[in-house]
Amino acid sequence: MKIELKKDFAYSLIVPTSMGVRITPANGQPVQSSDTFFMQATSAETNVASISAYLGLPVKVLTTFVKDSPIAQLIKNSLASRHIAYEGKEVPQGGPWGYRHQFNIADSGYGSRGPRVQNDRAGEVGRTLNVKDFDLDRIFGKEGVQIIHLSGLIGALSPETSTFCLELARAAKKHGTRIAFDLNYRASFWKGREQELSAIFKEIAGMADILVGNEEDFQLCLGIKGPEAGGKDIAGQIDSFKEMIKRVKAAFPNASVFATTLREVESANCHHWGAIMLEGENWHVIEPREITVLDRIGGGDGFVGGMLYGILKGWEPEKWIQFGWASGALATTFLTDYAQPADEEQVWSIWEGNARVKR
Repeated sequence: MKIELKKDFAYSLIVPTSMGVRITPANGQPVQSSDTFFMQATSAETNVASISAYLGLPVKVLTTFVKDSPIAQLIKNSLASRHIAYEGKEVPQGGPWGYRHQFNIADSGYGSRGPRVQNDRAGEVGRTLNVKDFDLDRIFGKEGVQIIHLSGLIGALSPETSTFCLELARAAKKHGTRIAFDLNYRASFWKGREQELSAIFKEIAGMADILVGNEEDFQLCLGIKGPEAGGKDIAGQIDSFKEMIKRVKAAFPNASVFATTLREVESANCHHWGAIMLEGENWHVIEPREITVLDRIGGGDGFVGGMLYGILKGWEPEKWIQFGWASGALATTFLTDYAQPADEEQVWSIWEGNARVKR
């Protein structure tokens, strides 16, 4: 089965996002024990977009920046280095207690010590993302977009961003752009807004062509019963995951592709990584395989990015999930939370289990 994509387009992929920075202690150390940190520009959605951007497809970010902020400039420089175009309003900081870009403070974990992540999002400028700041008819109509990737993180960030994502989905649908929706449930974002967000997420999911989520996402965002989150022997639960996806498909029949990753954590540096995808009536399953992990953050985003790249390239569906699995595995070998593939061959080598030196 093929997903029909627009033939006239300026961008293969567009992602709305709230950009920030992540700071990570050196050498896998915990935050409280460290005095040296690596800082990078980050967002889950640009983690997804980076796969296509590094591999040569035209990609654009819709976001917002703090005006005259050096952090905003760092973010712009990072996006440019990844070959990602960007568009967004410049919002005045409004003094020392005004707007800023979010901080994500995380250690990578090591061995038996799991990673810990703290989100510091007070005053986050991305919460002001507003549909009025973007010309959607120009973006989707005149310029043209093949796929828009929407994330539940942005959908739940604020009432403004919820409306923003909903209007983006409606505009994309109107202009024939395919919609990918990764549910990305976060309990702290949903607190006190459960009924409102459930309705919005269900409307976006009803328009989506590609739906991605784990067992927790589908249950808590869309009310679809699934396996217990974070269970052991993930390979033994594959039939339960399939049943969950069947229920999602019955509830949201507009979508033609449904996907979820499978992860069993043996230690911070040893995971068993797999995936399930349903395209049309065809199941594609990658049984969990052992991967060595440097930093797990961004692995799921890498999977989505790789899968979308395969769809954009017009490959056979079997390759979509294989390239997604390998892109996710690649992401866990980087200190950045996005993969930086040198070329397609590097990703396919991971799928093939070929880690031999290339000269």
